[in-house]
Amino acid sequence: MQTTFTSNVFKTQTIKLANTEETIVKGGRDLFPLLPKALDGIKQIGVIGWGSQGPAQAQNFRDSLEGTDIKVKIGLREGSASMKSAAVAGFTRENSTLGEMYQVIKESDLVMLLISDAAQAENYEKVFANMKDGATLGLSHGFLLGYLKSIGKAFPKNINVIGVCPKGMGPSVRRLYEQGKKVNGAGINCSFAVEQDINGKAIDNALGWAVAVGAPFVFKTTLDHEYRSDIFGERGILLGAVHGIVELLYRRFVSVDRMSEEEAFRHSVESVTGPISKTISHDGILAVYEKLDTKGKEIFERVYSLCYAPAFEMLLEIYDEVASGNEIRSVIMAGQRFKRFPMGKIDGTRMWQVGKKVRAARVEKDIPLNPLTAGVYCATMMAQIDLLVKKGHCLSEVCNESVIEAVDSLNPYMHFKGVAFMVDNCSTTARLGSRKWAPRFDYILHQIGLVAYDEGAATDTAKVAAFKSNMIHAAIKTCATLRPSVDISLSA
Repeated sequence: MQTTFTSNVFKTQTIKLANTEETIVKGGRDLFPLLPKALDGIKQIGVIGWGSQGPAQAQNFRDSLEGTDIKVKIGLREGSASMKSAAVAGFTRENSTLGEMYQVIKESDLVMLLISDAAQAENYEKVFANMKDGATLGLSHGFLLGYLKSIGKAFPKNINVIGVCPKGMGPSVRRLYEQGKKVNGAGINCSFAVEQDINGKAIDNALGWAVAVGAPFVFKTTLDHEYRSDIFGERGILLGAVHGIVELLYRRFVSVDRMSEEEAFRHSVESVTGPISKTISHDGILAVYEKLDTKGKEIFERVYSLCYAPAFEMLLEIYDEVASGNEIRSVIMAGQRFKRFPMGKIDGTRMWQVGKKVRAARVEKDIPLNPLTAGVYCATMMAQIDLLVKKGHCLSEVCNESVIEAVDSLNPYMHFKGVAFMVDNCSTTARLGSRKWAPRFDYILHQIGLVAYDEGAATDTAKVAAFKSNMIHAAIKTCATLRPSVDISLSA
């Protein structure tokens, strides 16, 4: 995949990720004066939808364009319950920044289609029919491309089609942008893609969008690679796998290690969302291993080497399901069942009720870095990394979809209020994926990995050596130099 690009507006730079080079744009509030030039010809931005990404991106874009003549207007279905929420955020009919979705689409030069994936599949023909000739369709996920390919359809040829895809849930996009008002560059990284460019402005339009929503750095992908890595990643280490892992380990610590329920929660969930995530965020995956004592390293190495293969097997199945279109069809069918079977919460079980007590009494410095937990979690993360590399994804995308989004956006939400808070602040597609695949990770890691561990299976030293020498560590180190100097703050 070609990862180099040029811009007529923004300064680009080349970064070295392991043995590859990529072009990026480094963001920051100091670039906001360039936005009118990047968005040349765009007088109105229509943000369609008010789900996970809509509120964050609309407010960030509006704030970044303050003082310009470019309007940000929300488009929703008539009678939508979200109209009240949009009005609270300052988007109202009275100030002409809120309207019926298809009217807003007709008026807008850039249409940011942020409705649910299932709704995009259901309404895409009407969306296309209402777009102005020469307008730009903006997506924050490549799902629609995947769906169109699966049914033999394509985007209209008279519009630009771009993607700007924040590597974090909507609330993180807004929260870090607000923190960035005091720390230049704080925000969520974005990938961008250009699917169609009919007027030569698509790249700069996309870069302007990414800068406006607060991306610390912006990297290039394709919509095809984006939807594969994104839908796959949500079902993997970002949501589904981490949910399955902590459920598995909590039960194990109670039943096998005879820990109290509170201690089991600390050694499973708290360990992942606390010291493991924070260490990876600032110092990389290898640093988790390096922090352990000699006995801890032995435990990590053995459980890592025994869990890597079953994790890879599960992830390969998920990738195949996404690439084939099966997972996209599954999401659409699930959406059709919602009226009869609405999506419920996932934290009503005993484990997550115990978690409420643990969080209430939490002392951050006392959270253990459990080597067994670290080994299982890192094995799954590394399996996802290696699979995406084998499938041809660029390293910036691999790092963001497998590491940065997990430890800097999603896991902090689970640390703050629990798994349901993390999952249910994501898109419907992501929430469905977590519910579907978490039990599969739970089962396969127990059935194959931990059974072998308990039976005394030896450490696979080749897998441990491959972990230690993996090129991803150098790539993550480079990405860390571009990291905002603040961690997301959720309690403020």
